[in-house]
Amino acid sequence: MRQNWPRKLWLVRHGQSQGNVARDRAHAAGHSVIELDVRDVDVPLSELGERQAAAAGRWFADLPRDERPEVILSSPYLRARQTATAICDAGALAGEKAKSVIDERLREREFGVFDGLTSRGIREKFPEEAAHRAKMGKFYHRPPGGESWADVILRLRSVLNTISLLYADRRVVIVCHQVVVLCMRYILEELDEAQILHIDKQAEILNCGICAYDFERRDDELCVPRLVLWNHGAPLEEGEPQTAEPDAMIGTR
Repeated sequence: MRQNWPRKLWLVRHGQSQGNVARDRAHAAGHSVIELDVRDVDVPLSELGERQAAAAGRWFADLPRDERPEVILSSPYLRARQTATAICDAGALAGEKAKSVIDERLREREFGVFDGLTSRGIREKFPEEAAHRAKMGKFYHRPPGGESWADVILRLRSVLNTISLLYADRRVVIVCHQVVVLCMRYILEELDEAQILHIDKQAEILNCGICAYDFERRDDELCVPRLVLWNHGAPLEEGEPQTAEPDAMIGTR
């Protein structure tokens, strides 16, 4: 029977971005707006984020060659592309192709009118929408011009269909964003709203945190995902800890 799942699937959150740093400053100062002079899609990695991405690349490159990724897919956002490039540059791919494939469906959740605001800023500028979000919950709430978690899940189901068509029985890495990683878990493990929100509350996903799935064939010949690694941070050469700081704008997550 044809294998419709990849042989192995890794999900990697991008390294710490300059947006993470800007968000920390905004919250510490009690500001309503996260000060960034570029679009969210153009926010680059911080210096620490670059080291985290290099460390993730070394972690993959240290795997036996027949266990390394063969394909790397990336969100088009700069911080994810830079992370994917660092993984490729470390010699982490088993095949000859040493560049990532960009897929727009892996992009960050779109925040609409909440983009660039802290939680305080949302309450101040959009009090009615903030109250609606509190009532609906973040899984289903869609900010004006933005996406709910459920919206993200719809496009990720399409990504997984593409992976099954193009990369069946291959080892695949996806470099993406915190909400995307969580929504992938929701799909792959057939979770419900309460289960994925519980996982979300337990801890932030590390910048360059690595999640991995194997795929087991059951007695009925169906192949099912099995989580074998969750939120693993590759050690930095300098000995600095991995950061668990959320993305900028994550207050709206």
